Amino acid sequence: MKHIRAAQGGPKPVGPYAQAVVANGLVFTAGQIPAVPGGDMPVDFAGQVRQTFANLATVLAEAGSDLSRVVKVNAYLAEEDRMEEFNEVYREIFGPDHVPARTTVAVGLWGVRLEVDCVAVCLSESPA
Repeated sequence: MKHIRAAQGGPKPVGPYAQAVVANGLVFTAGQIPAVPGGDMPVDFAGQVRQTFANLATVLAEAGSDLSRVVKVNAYLAEEDRMEEFNEVYREIFGPDHVPARTTVAVGLWGVRLEVDCVAVCLSESPA
């Protein structure tokens, strides 16, 4: 197993955990939020979704994968009425043909409007 504690170019973790763990050809990420490295998060929700997935992409790259290899997404939204806006940006990020399995729930979060984690196949493995 390989542990990615802090991906280069991404926001630093806010606790004692790995941002990703690579095991058996899969990358399991910790939840990412819309934090901008060295700055504030975007104000608008769509910008926050884009930043969250940019942070996921940074962690995946450090672990030897990318968004095109994502097989499962877990999304946590603080506001359930943001689902359609989330879906619009999600389609923009993954495109029309890449549709990972996904769970999306509305939950209480600490000072952010969303958090997303995922499971992806490593680049050295064949895509699922």
